[in-house]
Amino acid sequence: MRAFLEDTLLSLMLYSCFSSAVSSLYSSSCQLQEQFHLNRMHKTGDVIIGGLFAINSFTDDLDLTFTSKPQLPPCYGFDVLGFRQAQTMAFAIDEINKKSSLLPNVTLGYSLYDNCFQLGIGFRAALTLVSGQEEQVTLEENCVGTPPVLGIVGDTTSSNSIAISAVLGLYKVALVSYYATCSCLTDRQKFPSFFRTIPSDAFQVNAMIQILKHFGWTWAGLIISDDDYGFHAARSFHSDLGPAGGGCLAYTEILPWGDDPAELRRIVDVMRKSTARVVIVFAYKGHMINLMEEVVRQNVTGLQWIASEGWSAAAVLQTPHFMPYLGGTLGIAIRRGEIPGLRDFLLQTHPDLHHNNTDGNSMVNEFWEHTFKCRFAPPPAGWVEAGGELCTGQEVIENVKNELVDVSNLRPEYNVYKAVYALAYALDEMLQCEPGRGPFSNNTCAHLQRLEPWQLVYYLEKVNFTTTFGDQVSFDENGDALPIYDIMNWVWLADGRTKVQRVGEVKRSAFKGEELTLDEDKIFWNFESKHPPLSVCSESCPPGTRMARKKGEPECCFDCVPCSEGKISNTTGHGGHEGMRGKTMDIVTKHPMMKHLILHIGSNDVVKEQSEILKQDFYWTFHCIVGLCWAQDSKLLKPRIQQGGQRHDAHALDILEPFPEKPDEVLAEFPHQWD
Repeated sequence: MRAFLEDTLLSLMLYSCFSSAVSSLYSSSCQLQEQFHLNRMHKTGDVIIGGLFAINSFTDDLDLTFTSKPQLPPCYGFDVLGFRQAQTMAFAIDEINKKSSLLPNVTLGYSLYDNCFQLGIGFRAALTLVSGQEEQVTLEENCVGTPPVLGIVGDTTSSNSIAISAVLGLYKVALVSYYATCSCLTDRQKFPSFFRTIPSDAFQVNAMIQILKHFGWTWAGLIISDDDYGFHAARSFHSDLGPAGGGCLAYTEILPWGDDPAELRRIVDVMRKSTARVVIVFAYKGHMINLMEEVVRQNVTGLQWIASEGWSAAAVLQTPHFMPYLGGTLGIAIRRGEIPGLRDFLLQTHPDLHHNNTDGNSMVNEFWEHTFKCRFAPPPAGWVEAGGELCTGQEVIENVKNELVDVSNLRPEYNVYKAVYALAYALDEMLQCEPGRGPFSNNTCAHLQRLEPWQLVYYLEKVNFTTTFGDQVSFDENGDALPIYDIMNWVWLADGRTKVQRVGEVKRSAFKGEELTLDEDKIFWNFESKHPPLSVCSESCPPGTRMARKKGEPECCFDCVPCSEGKISNTTGHGGHEGMRGKTMDIVTKHPMMKHLILHIGSNDVVKEQSEILKQDFYWTFHCIVGLCWAQDSKLLKPRIQQGGQRHDAHALDILEPFPEKPDEVLAEFPHQWD
């Protein structure tokens, strides 16, 4: 019932937005109650693709005294990388428009909005796009015409994408995200028109578990952000870490939003006191900055960090202040790609001096003012008096150190690029439909002038193309892209500089499943030993002992106690858990033939109940022993040589005492000895 009410409310909101926009175009007595004026870039075209990007990171709180009409607070904290992502979308559309092989008779345009990293602003931008408010889309009286936007590329975060896609999904408007990773978005019933070019967190968690398993780290701490991104990752870790990696979580902590010194102090204190040497952080770089300040204050060293893609490439953390602690970090990173021609396009970024005060040019103006530390006329009050310079628009980008034109490490940008092309290929396929052979009712085709949003979703689900970098792009039944991640390692160089290097990848293929590839020789370990640390709750039990789980502790924490006579222990690798190579069984027996027999079963499939092992596997082992006994008794085979037996991989036998003189008696005795 609650879900029904929520959907109904969202429907009414969007319907109101749509109907108000259309009514204002035809009625002199009716007008929009409010129009959102947001930072954006706009380019006209036959078809418009929308985009949502985090160009600024902060906003002030709303004035809620209600003594006057509340105004949308200004955004600040300009992010050049967010702007580069928006410009990548503009480049992709410009590139498509120049192609004769893709949409030859259609010109694409764009409307790109700054969500200021805030859900409320991102939601306003999405509603503005689908209703055509700022573009003043002209429809015929019967509402026939090209939709205000064909689809939207975005949003930046999972939480934003969940909220926006829940509304757009009601009208089947496609939302293709380049950065929202929450596994919850794979629910096709809730998000029927959501797609993404970044892998789901479910795959990212599995990738991290594979890394833990590879290094034998069965004891780790988990720190998450206080949002959908963190919560769903934590849920996956708690359900999958044990079965898939044989590990346990020493603790799970939630990072606070904003600066909360007391809570951060408590979390770092938990990390410091824990015996877990591996710490997994599923959060964004903003969370990590606050956490690391407290780590430095408490001087917590000796930790192996594992980073989610939310901060694995964050340059703001790769400083001399943090690297003594974060050096050696292993991170999951979005697949890097190359986009030929992008750098030249970025160098052409330039403000429109004739329209520098319009909303359609505000993003470029912000970038210009941020980069050259100037202001366009008219400047803020007191700017010139304080010695501030006015922007001329003739400044040269190449004359300043700027992240905008650094295209050596394109990761989210590459996902943006793929998202734009996915929408373009879907539209191209739709327009190539032959009349009478279409996929819709009565074999009809979709038409650009009568396009329904759900019709494009049909084609988007079937997109399959290859980028110039050689990567295949397609979506599965949940709207997810083919999953692949790079494994990154933070190197702290002797001269104080830092380098983030690729040391492997993890991907999923249709034939081989999930594959982890690591170049261990390249990995920098931030420890005196220069080797990976040991992170287990309890060491593995030696032969002749068994695990006794500690009361109130996770299953990775146990004591080793001697086996009772006639019993066997079943231990595997570090911590005595499933998933390591082989099984070791120490059999303590009073059989006259031997006192101890060490039996190694190399296949993990041979894990059976004690009685079954003794009756079947051990039976055939005795046949091996008896064969050796006969050889020992023979006067013709190798006289004067005492023979023992040892076999590796499938079975290995170490006989610690000589064989009995009459092996035939042993063979006769054996079948009923173990019944």
